[in-house]
Amino acid sequence: MITKKLEKEMNDQINREFYSAYLYLSMSAWFKEQNFDGFANWMNVQYQEESFHAMKLFEYVVERGGKIVLQQIDQPDNEFESVTKIFELTLEHERFITGCINNLMNVAIEEKDHAAKSFLQWYIDEQVEEEANADKLLQTIKMVKANPHTLYMMDKELTTRSFTPPAPV
Repeated sequence: MITKKLEKEMNDQINREFYSAYLYLSMSAWFKEQNFDGFANWMNVQYQEESFHAMKLFEYVVERGGKIVLQQIDQPDNEFESVTKIFELTLEHERFITGCINNLMNVAIEEKDHAAKSFLQWYIDEQVEEEANADKLLQTIKMVKANPHTLYMMDKELTTRSFTPPAPV
């Protein structure tokens, strides 16, 4: 059985994960408007991953006998300055989510919920990857300094990214 405190925190995180999905879908739309189909695809995959993260938390709360309380999802920005700015925002957002996941783990520890700690370790590990991916793209974009030829090549490369949900453990 999940404690009320952990249930509330997990419901809050479900909302943050759905907001993340919505944010990345908005970024994907902006990239499509700019004819950056590869960058749009990269963000669309992020959207799918964040939706998966939300539903994984959703199913865990239900499985532990908790109550799901869906909350309003804030409207994300839909106007962006540049490719660079989007990836700066992406990295900043992923760092925020990392802090939230770390806080969720702290609550699981406080509540002495070992099952939740085990479950949340996947999210801790996932956030390392999320931050690293966003940072790597940001650093590459900064390195090319908006060179149209290099951005074009990056865009073409990013069309190959796809979402494959992790296998159940």
